[in-house]
Amino acid sequence: MSLFHDLNARLLVDLLRDRIRPQKSLGQHFLVDEKVISRTIELTSEYQNPLKKHSNVLEIGPGPGTLTLEILRSGAKLTALEIDKESVSHLKRIFPDLEDRFTLNEQDALIGNWPDNISHIISNLPYQISSPVLEKIQNYHMINPLSIIILLVQDEFAERMAMTRGYDTRGPLGMSLWLDFDVHLDRKVPSNCFSPAPKINSRLVILTPSNRNILSPINRKFFRLITKHCFLNRRKKIRTSLSKSPKRLNRIKGWHKEKWIKTMSNIFNNSIEGMPDDWLDLRPEDLQPKHWTILTDAIFTN
Repeated sequence: MSLFHDLNARLLVDLLRDRIRPQKSLGQHFLVDEKVISRTIELTSEYQNPLKKHSNVLEIGPGPGTLTLEILRSGAKLTALEIDKESVSHLKRIFPDLEDRFTLNEQDALIGNWPDNISHIISNLPYQISSPVLEKIQNYHMINPLSIIILLVQDEFAERMAMTRGYDTRGPLGMSLWLDFDVHLDRKVPSNCFSPAPKINSRLVILTPSNRNILSPINRKFFRLITKHCFLNRRKKIRTSLSKSPKRLNRIKGWHKEKWIKTMSNIFNNSIEGMPDDWLDLRPEDLQPKHWTILTDAIFTN
């Protein structure tokens, strides 16, 4: 472990950058700010899920291993998924002989299975895969409940995850996350905390599991389809959007355009308990997350 004391974020990034030219297609902007890295680990304790020896952490896209180093220093077990071959070789050189605590898989995080005993997900996510990774996190959490997720993502994306900055940040991304998590925003991370520096700022985001007692079991695929369909035209009234069937509706078993039109006729002509009286004349951002779950259930079971 003495090797750990000789390492720091800048050195790890420099060692990798001596061997590669960061690829924009892989979102290779490497975090070098020690304060941000330390803050990421501190957040696990602030949200009552500190890293311990029995913790099992998943990291997506470790790159040079700056965050990897701090996770391993905590004593936790870590599985890292990295798609870049040179980064994999680099990490194997930096963290040898840690088979009992460190598993490194050369794997696309969006393809294949994740370990079934993960308690924490801690990652500096490549911007371009943030949305599909979150969907995979939700699907994983339904089967293997997670304790906490801490992510570094694009600042604007973080606001849409949390939906805290007014109606403009409400959308299908935050609505979907709300089904499973409370989303908390932490500090903003300027672009100069990375090497090479991206053109936009980032933000630390914490997801903690929530228990939505008000929810009835809903078809999540249908929920995502409806919210995306309506928010594609967020300036239109909900009635207008729902009058047309969503694209890819036939991917929902038993659903097709004719059934949608018939169902909407019933929905438009009958009240739905729990929905605002004037919901059909509102715009998508006017509805709260719970209203979208009620509406989804009403349409699906009509």
